[in-house]
Amino acid sequence: MSHLLTQHAIRQEQRRDDSGRKPARPISGKLSRRFVIWSLASCTGLSVMLSGCSQEPKPLEFEPNLVHAMKYQIKEGIPMEQPGEDAYWIVTEMFGTPDEPKLPAIVTEDEDLAALVSVERLKRASGPLNTEGRGLYQTHCVTCHGTTGNGRGELSATMNPYPRDYRKGVFKFKSTERGEKPTRDDLAGLIKNGINGSRMVANPNLTDEDVESLVDYTIYLSWRGELERMLIDDAVYELDLESGDRIINPADQNAADAEAKETFDESWELAEDFATEIGEAWMDAPDAVVELPDPPADFVVPDSHEEYLVAMSDERAEVLNASVARGGELFKGKIAACNKCHGDFGRGDGQNTDYDDWTKEWTVGIGIQPDNRSELIKLLARGALPPVNANPRNFSLGAFHGGARAKDLYLRITQGIEGSPMPAVTFVEGEFEEDDVWHLINFIRSLQQVTETPADTPGEKPAEPQQT
Repeated sequence: MSHLLTQHAIRQEQRRDDSGRKPARPISGKLSRRFVIWSLASCTGLSVMLSGCSQEPKPLEFEPNLVHAMKYQIKEGIPMEQPGEDAYWIVTEMFGTPDEPKLPAIVTEDEDLAALVSVERLKRASGPLNTEGRGLYQTHCVTCHGTTGNGRGELSATMNPYPRDYRKGVFKFKSTERGEKPTRDDLAGLIKNGINGSRMVANPNLTDEDVESLVDYTIYLSWRGELERMLIDDAVYELDLESGDRIINPADQNAADAEAKETFDESWELAEDFATEIGEAWMDAPDAVVELPDPPADFVVPDSHEEYLVAMSDERAEVLNASVARGGELFKGKIAACNKCHGDFGRGDGQNTDYDDWTKEWTVGIGIQPDNRSELIKLLARGALPPVNANPRNFSLGAFHGGARAKDLYLRITQGIEGSPMPAVTFVEGEFEEDDVWHLINFIRSLQQVTETPADTPGEKPAEPQQT
């Protein structure tokens, strides 16, 4: 009953303005009219019914980031309809549409920035289904990640964790330092090989060119979405929105009035500066790859559970057993303290009431508890997915989202998992040092009780082969 009441409240919020009256027009003008349709279609399955109402498929459209705007309206008490529309106009002008993607002129005119993403590959990845030489993203990714790359595809509400929202510019599983973008190889590996233990599964049908095209399109969606967020952020903290300041006024693009045209140009140049800043962060990723050390020569560090079992049955068993014992002490120790979340036996049954950063940004970040659905209605009505807990990994299952090799685990421990409650470890001389990470990895490996990745990982659904 409470779920039905929440859904009813969301529908009511989609129909009402902030005063509680039924408005003469929807909440956020044309953008909200589109979004109410998108929201209902993705949440109730009306997309099938709607598609049958027209002989010709409608052009694909990106969703505006209404949640990011609304969180500021709630937190700061300032009107955010106009800033949201202005930011959406800029990113549409710069990056085009899902059917006709493009890059900002400031990017294409810079040799280094232009090399980040190929317009030809964008064309191949974008566009509708069943179009020759196009539609890769709609074919392989959209049902989870959504057309906008916001993690709101048709299947997203059934998943835990939700599919990645690219617009924050943050990616969990990568080879680079915390706070840096992933490399192209990082993204390509995830697209090609999937994420073990999740619905993001390997797709052997993708060619190398397909993968590279989808990498380009992922960067494109993230670039576009992060710029939209930055424009809204800047407007909140730098403009007097209550007095009528605007991010940009499209009507002044070709204004005869010199002052109005100058104001437009300054606003556009600021947006270009933001776009350049984001692009440069992607360019810097290869220089931020973490240099992983090799284990000391006297260590035994198996690279898989199968190798671990073999080592435990031969002459390496004594050294490996000692390493596992040391790792167990660290796992429960006050420095690494892995057991606080993962539980004493690594079954993911420690602290499990936390949320990822995507969720905390628009909940606790503005003073709303994630389980207080009544206070979240304004955000849920604008596209936020209901908060779900970020469950710690159950090591007994042997499924590691970021890779199961020893060096993969080393990365996760030393860099943390960005966007999640998993922090980077803190080294303390004499108590927890870099070589101790290998002992910790061996202990984690010892916890595995199965040799195959199960389909019923807690909080996750069985893999669907058609998804990448």
